[in-house]
Amino acid sequence: MSNLRILSFCQWLCAIAPSFLMLQHAQALPANAEQIQAQTADPYTLIMPMRERSRTIDELLNDKLNNTLPALMRREGIDMWLLISREYNEDPVLKTMLPSTWLSARRRTILLIVDPGEGKDLQRYAVARYQVDTLFKKAWDKEEEPSQWQRLVDLIKQIDPKKIGINKSEHFALADGITATEYLEFMDKLGSEYSERVVSAEMLSLAWLETRTELEMTLYPTIVKIGHQIIQEAYTSGFIKPGKTTTEDIVWWLRDKSRSLSLVNWFHPSVSIQRASPEKFDHIQAFSKRSAPQVVQKGDLLHMDFGITYLRLNTDQQQHAYVLNNNETDAPAYLKEALANGNKLQDIFTDLFKVGKTGNAVLKEARAQAIAEGIKPSIYTHPLGYHGHAAGTTLGMWDSQGGVPIQGDYPLHANTAYSIELNAATFIEQWGKEIRIMLEENAFFDGETVEYMDGRQTEFHLVK
Repeated sequence: MSNLRILSFCQWLCAIAPSFLMLQHAQALPANAEQIQAQTADPYTLIMPMRERSRTIDELLNDKLNNTLPALMRREGIDMWLLISREYNEDPVLKTMLPSTWLSARRRTILLIVDPGEGKDLQRYAVARYQVDTLFKKAWDKEEEPSQWQRLVDLIKQIDPKKIGINKSEHFALADGITATEYLEFMDKLGSEYSERVVSAEMLSLAWLETRTELEMTLYPTIVKIGHQIIQEAYTSGFIKPGKTTTEDIVWWLRDKSRSLSLVNWFHPSVSIQRASPEKFDHIQAFSKRSAPQVVQKGDLLHMDFGITYLRLNTDQQQHAYVLNNNETDAPAYLKEALANGNKLQDIFTDLFKVGKTGNAVLKEARAQAIAEGIKPSIYTHPLGYHGHAAGTTLGMWDSQGGVPIQGDYPLHANTAYSIELNAATFIEQWGKEIRIMLEENAFFDGETVEYMDGRQTEFHLVK
């Protein structure tokens, strides 16, 4: 995908036709494109009923298994990928491959994915007691072979792979899904000849998790837009009453609002305040220690960190609002300048993305350029996708501005998504102290450019 296309809902329907056009919606679709486009002004109208979400998730998964995974397996040189999990102790990768109606593995669930070679479709097996929908062919009948492990070993010998990839990793938690017990039992049952063919599927796991498909990217911008809408509503709907509302009140408003839309949060939101007072803002403490609740006052600079999960994809967003003083109609110019510094840091940083370049290299170059241009930077960007803090290239951490070993040495790949998370410090003479503009926006890297999925904050929300 050369450029990210922010498709309208109408375009999305066309992109996944004809199967989705046959879906039975809880409400009838608008009769024409104009009505559909009019609805996109309110992203909440695009939140699907649960049945439609289920079908969408399965469509996305089926598409990725068929059209993306083969190239990834060949890129990483693994012709058999084995994923093993027990109920409620799932491998993070296996969980992304379960049908939408499976909220967990069942008993012991074993998925086996085989690449027969270039030009041939992948073979997908479920060595499991239950049928794993239509995505994986059921490959174990307990009545014929009582031992699940024996059936797995027989199937492996029948296929005779060159490399058997298992999700075992020292440094990447999301690629370390096989438990010690399952690993030891599997290796014991496999025997010496095939045990020598077992390799880590670490790089394949990361590739599967981090790669965003074209079909996913027709939907992801809308998910990001929904997150933006919730943030905007929290700041500007009139809920916040200066002198009365606390930061903790806002946090729980965000949780309640998410649930009212049948959405979930993958982390507990946070809200912090910077203001014209002797108290200095410690951005390190903001990450490591949750602040005590504060009452919002006029003249405050509010900061919000918020994310949702929808269609198995996640958002992670941070935006600011200014609480207007009496007789004010806009934020002060000095705060606008601070926000502009944050936007400039974003541009410096994302302009350095290049396929094959490591996260540590981008971090080092971005910090050096920002400092040379008079910006005091802190960069801690992470991949985004099936998880909020997802698999892929780490580009700094808030407590590791000199680089991140291993995870920061992983190179950037095309068709990946990131939470562009960073902050820029600016000294405010009127307040007599330094403040931090802490921004986080969700973006897609197509291999050439980084594009924000639903724009980014360039103006403050205003609390009246």
